[in-house]
Order: sequence, then C-alpha cells, then structure tokens
Amino acid sequence: MKNYLFRSFVLLLVAVPVVGQSVLDQYLRLGVESNLQLQQETLNYQRSVEGLAVARSYFMPNLLVNANYTLAGGGRTIQFPVGDLLNPVYATLNQLTGSERFPQITNVNEQLAPNNFHETTLRVIQPIFNPDIYFGYKAQKELVTVQQAQKLAYENELKYNILAAYYQYWQTEDALRVIENGQRILQEALRVNKKLVSTEKATRDAVYNTEYEISQLQQQHTEMQKNRDVGQAYFNFLLNRPLGEPILKDTLALAASSPTGQDVTALQTLALQQRQEIKQLQNALRANEQLLALNRSSAAPRVVAVGDAGYQGFRYTFDNTQDYWLVQFRLTWDIFKGGEKRARTQQARIDYQIMENKLAQTRQQIEWQVIQAYRTLQAAEQSYQTAQAGAVSAEKTFQIMLAKYREGQAILLEFLDARNRITTAGLNVSIARYELLRAQADLQKTISTL
Repeated sequence: MKNYLFRSFVLLLVAVPVVGQSVLDQYLRLGVESNLQLQQETLNYQRSVEGLAVARSYFMPNLLVNANYTLAGGGRTIQFPVGDLLNPVYATLNQLTGSERFPQITNVNEQLAPNNFHETTLRVIQPIFNPDIYFGYKAQKELVTVQQAQKLAYENELKYNILAAYYQYWQTEDALRVIENGQRILQEALRVNKKLVSTEKATRDAVYNTEYEISQLQQQHTEMQKNRDVGQAYFNFLLNRPLGEPILKDTLALAASSPTGQDVTALQTLALQQRQEIKQLQNALRANEQLLALNRSSAAPRVVAVGDAGYQGFRYTFDNTQDYWLVQFRLTWDIFKGGEKRARTQQARIDYQIMENKLAQTRQQIEWQVIQAYRTLQAAEQSYQTAQAGAVSAEKTFQIMLAKYREGQAILLEFLDARNRITTAGLNVSIARYELLRAQADLQKTISTL
C-alpha cells in the first residue's frame, strides 16, 4: 500500500508541471531517482563509503574482553619430594630444641592442568607502525571517488537514454500523424474515383490502385503503432514505471533548434575536464599508486602494542591477590619470503602502467567521440533544413496535382505519386527533426553536461 501511494505521488508530480521545470526535466529527475540500475550504482557507492570507514577503523585501538574458567582432573602431574628433603632437618631441629615446633610434611604431587582456575582479561591492541593500514586506507579513499565517478557516468548515460527514448516515442507519434493524413487523402481519392467509375468517367482500375495504396499505408501504420508501443514500454522501463504509462508531450523540448556554433577543440577540452570516465581512471590511478607504495613497504617492520589488565587465579574471585597487568610491544619483520615481495611490487608497477595506458586511450577516445558527435550534429542540422525545404516543395506540388486531378487534367498515377511524395516528405521531416534532437543530446552526453 505504501509503495502504491508513493508511486501515485511520483506520477502526480510528473503529470503536474512544476514551476521552472519542464515535463522532460521531470522525467529525467524521475529516471535518476527510480531507475533500478542507477540505484544499484548508488548502493555500490555507499558500500565503498562503508569500506572506507572500515579502513579508517584499523587506525583505532581494538578493545576486547577475554574470560575463561577451567575445571580439570587427572592427567600429568608434577612430583616434588619436599617431605623427603625437609623432614630429616625438621626432626633434628626438634631434637635440638626439645620441642615439636617443626612438624613432618608430605611430598607434593600436583596435577599440571589447573582445576577451578579462571582468567578474566581486558586487552587493548593498538597498531603503532603498519604500512598496510596506512596505504590501504589511502587506496580505499581513492576507490570511493572511483565508485562515485562510475555512478555519475552511468547517470549521464541514463539521462541520454531517457532523452533518446522520449524522442523516439514522439517520432513514431508524428509518423503516425503523417500516415493518417495520407490515409485521409487516399480515402477522399477513393470516394472520388468510385464516383467517377459510377459515371463512367474512369475505369475500375482507378479504384483498385487507390485501394492498394490505402492497404500499403495501413501496413505502415500498423508497423509504426508497434514501434510506438515498444518505444513507450522502453521509456517507462528506464523510469521504472508501469510499461503502459502514458507519456506527456513537452512541446518546448521537442522544438528543434539550430545549435549554437562552438569550436570543436574547445568542446574536446571541456569533455576531458568533465567526463566522469576520466575522473574515474585518474582516481583509480592514484589508488594504484597507493597499492604500489603498499607493496614497496612490505619489507618494513610492523609494530603493535598489546596491553592486558585483569584477574587470574584459583576460584572465581576478584581481589588484590589475583589482579595483574601486562604491556607488550610486538615487532614482526618479514625478512625473506622467496622473492614474493619483489614479484608483487613488479605486478603493482605493471598494473600502474596498464592504468596509464588506459587513461591515455580513454582521452583519445573521448576526443574522437566529441568530433563524431559534433559532425553528426552538423549533418543532422543540414538534413533537417533540407527535409523542411523538400516538404514545402512536396506540399505545393501536391496541391497543384490535387487541383488538376479534380479537374481531370492529371491521371491517377500522377496524383498517387504526388501523394507518396508528400507522405515521404512528412516522414523525412519527422525523422530529421528527431535525429537533430538526438544529435544535440548525444553531444551533450559526450561532453557530460546532461
């Protein structure tokens, strides 16, 4: 119930325009908030932040309590002939003093396993010098920024996919409108041809040809309806909405406009500064530097302080006869491990070089992507202008041919050819218009400004 109310609230926000925010902007915001894959990237980032907190905790002291109580019987014993050693001496002393002040004692036979023995200790472990902790923390800190950059890169890609899906959906809607307009023209032509046949001013083939053209347009209409429904489902999938949810039209956002002239070199520089893929690799390179330093420091000693304070003794009592404390300083130093340290350091160096090459390659790839997107946008702008001019010519030609056909001055094939040209011109304008919008969005995505 809560999920339903939340989804209804979100859909209401999309359906009602927000002051200063277009419908398309609201769709982008909804996609960023609800897309499942982006949520996964966000969780991965949050997980890396918690990993940084874990790495930071290794600097802090570790405080723990150890308590054990032992019951034992049998086993090995230790024998000490204290009676055999001291009883003759005590007997002599008693004779000399004429008293019984020195009694006879028995030999000691004590089991080694302690019985009714307890030890309760509070232990503090504090690392003093450990390069693993220091460089591991710095590497994890860089990896957090790597994960954040990866999340932002996917968010930029998601916004482009939402825009492209939105444009694709409304392109099919425009195409359906053009086809339906062509169907209306042909239905009127069919009515006229039937009337001409009935008055024996035209032969029956005029009706058959018109009906064939109508069936062809109907086939295109069915195919375009399928494309529209698929595009609608994909758009809603990106927004994590019901696949059949209606899509609102943003007239202002769908208005194709000529892009402002910009220098492609300046765009390349801007892309290299803003693209999250570059930031991701740069941070990964810095993380690799820390891992390299970590491997180089593997030959250094590790120092840790351990402090114990507690009670130990027979019977579970806590008094000043059982309390104790102990402080130890431990040093571990791996002197030789069969060349493992050198090999790991060399591996880290190679990984660093691989990351450098990948960063250089990504820079070149982004520069190429900017050029490609920029030239594609220029071509799309030219195609849109050409398609508009062609549509105007086709409309004028069709109006002239329609008037001639009604007056009987043009044959049916000429009329159908003019009708085909105006439908094709309308579809070309629609395609060129949305290709221009997609090219603009692609350039923005390439620069990482969506």
